[in-house]
Order: sequence, then C-alpha cells, then structure tokens
Amino acid sequence: MLLVIDVGNTNYVLGVYRGDKLIKCWRMATAGVRTADETGIFIHSLFDASDVKASSIDAVIISSVVPDIMYSLTQGIRKYFHIEPMIVSVGMKTGISIKRDNPKGVGADRIVNLVAANEIYGGPAVVIDYGTANTFDVLNEKSEFITGLITPGISVCADALTQRAAQLPKIEIKKPKSIIVKNTVGSIQAGLVLGHIGQTIYIIDQLKKELNMPDMKVIATGGLARVIDPDRKIFDVLDPVLTLKGLKILYHKNK
Repeated sequence: MLLVIDVGNTNYVLGVYRGDKLIKCWRMATAGVRTADETGIFIHSLFDASDVKASSIDAVIISSVVPDIMYSLTQGIRKYFHIEPMIVSVGMKTGISIKRDNPKGVGADRIVNLVAANEIYGGPAVVIDYGTANTFDVLNEKSEFITGLITPGISVCADALTQRAAQLPKIEIKKPKSIIVKNTVGSIQAGLVLGHIGQTIYIIDQLKKELNMPDMKVIATGGLARVIDPDRKIFDVLDPVLTLKGLKILYHKNK
C-alpha cells in the first residue's frame, strides 16, 4: 500500500492507496513547529485509530510547498514507518513538458495536479486548484504546461479584510443566495465568493479565447472548489482528490 502526502500552506492531506483504490484520507493543519517525533507519532496515530495498519504501508511519496516542515516530516516518516519517502522534485518522470521560463520555480502541487489531469482527463485543459492561493494552469493537447495564473485564495482575502479593517467580522465562507444582501456578514460573503466566481469565469473565458482552445476542459480541485461552483455550471470536472491521484501516478512512474 502507498501513503501519499500533499503538504500545502494551510493544510496537508494524507491518503492511503491499496492498488488504485483510495481507501483512507485525512487532513491536518500545516505547522512548522512540530518535531520529527511529533509529526511521525501523529501520522502513525491516524493509522492506530483506523482499520488500516501502519505496518502495511510499503511506500510513501510527498509533495510539499512548505520547505520548513520537510525535515520533520521526512524524519518522522523514516523513524516511525521505516520507509525512505519519495519527494516530488524537478527531474522526475512526469509525462508532461513544462514550457516555462524557470521550470524549477513551479510549485510541486501544480506539477502533481497537471500530471493527474494529463493521465486521467487529457488536454487541452485548465486545472484550477482552490487553496491558500488559487492556481489556473493550462495543459495543451501535447501534454505541455504552457501557462498559469496565481491569485489570492478566498480565505486569504477574508483574513486580509478582518486584519486590516477593524470593524469587519470573521465570516463563514459560503455563497449567498442572492447578490442583494442587507447586513455586513452577507456583504462580505457576497463580495468574496461572487467576486471569485466572476474572476474564475473571466479567466477561463480569456484563456479559451487567447489560446484558441474553445473546447478546453475545466478541471477543479481544492477545498473551496464546491463553494465556487455548487451547481456545476462552470467546471467540467470537480475532482477533490486530484492531487492525491497525481501523487500515486508519479510514484508509479518513478519507483
């Protein structure tokens, strides 16, 4: 069995694959102050509380955009799982070509998402990941990563409002029923969520137009993707575990 770990700025997600089937999935807060022992024991405890034994894990692959926690994470895996983890990095076999000025500067999470999109859905496609930052990455029919955009995530924008505007409250991020709202909380929710929906639609339309890809698939993932398109009118595919699938694919390409 394979343990896949996707480390993001806010959370990291862990999944266990038995063959091609994802049998377990956990989410935990990203924290830079944990020791290797704390990290390894915590991850091991997830297995202790489940019906999957930690001793059944044969391999581990990690994708991370947070360098500061990697020592504790990798050492914790080595000490408590007795496995040398595979780390997603430039130079791995991916099946895609990165047509960027600086391929080494592309985040590991973006590469993993594109690998999954290419193998499972094919191009041309735009892969949108809604997280701490929102990324819009385009894969053409030749399996080439040709362009991408990064925007602030909804949670980041919400936090900035409450931190910089003393009288604005923290709010639950959800789509309002109407743009016509009559209180401060509704005003913030409408501005944030509907603003990001408008941003998403505009970016997709412009990419299709300027790249001359009218039939480009729109593939979405990330924790807040459902908030953006609950009625599935924008996305062709909503795949909440796209990154975990990409990690599994990368492991088998490089083992």
